[in-house]
Amino acid sequence: MRVLGVDPGLTRCGLGVVDGRTGRRLALVHHDVVRTGREDDIATRLHQLELAIEAALDAYRPDAVAVERVFSQHNVRTVMGTAQAGAIAIAAAARRGLPVALHTPSEVKAAVTGNGRADKGQVGTMVTRLLRLAEVPRPADAADALALAICHLWRGETHRRLAAGLASAPPSRIPRSAARVGARP
Repeated sequence: MRVLGVDPGLTRCGLGVVDGRTGRRLALVHHDVVRTGREDDIATRLHQLELAIEAALDAYRPDAVAVERVFSQHNVRTVMGTAQAGAIAIAAAARRGLPVALHTPSEVKAAVTGNGRADKGQVGTMVTRLLRLAEVPRPADAADALALAICHLWRGETHRRLAAGLASAPPSRIPRSAARVGARP
């Protein structure tokens, strides 16, 4: 399975493509950081991001796209830009009929490092080890995008299997805890 991870941002948007499956070695396919100028208007910046994401989707043909879920920050302007950049990636994937998953920063950190409160340095180090790279991908947005792809490869398949199992199970056989967290529609 090939996953495009997107660490959204208006100034720097990380893109990372990883091949792999749960329990198998991961392989780096590509990583990049798309930069837009702070002096450009929002429409121009979002268009630049769209072109770069579309180009990555065309070039690397992922099976799924994983985007960092925007969480509340103190700076509303930053949250808005991040959300807009993430929406560009989601819309581009949807145009191609690709599944999209949103992962929280703590979920990604936990998947890659084992600690949901890991810092960027720890995430970069683990991405480097997991992908057997000579050095940490720079800037950190590239490492974060790769971490998103790795998280989805490891956790997305588990979630998909769980959902398929719950969908095929008779309602009387579904544990209350699964029903309570909304695992079954």
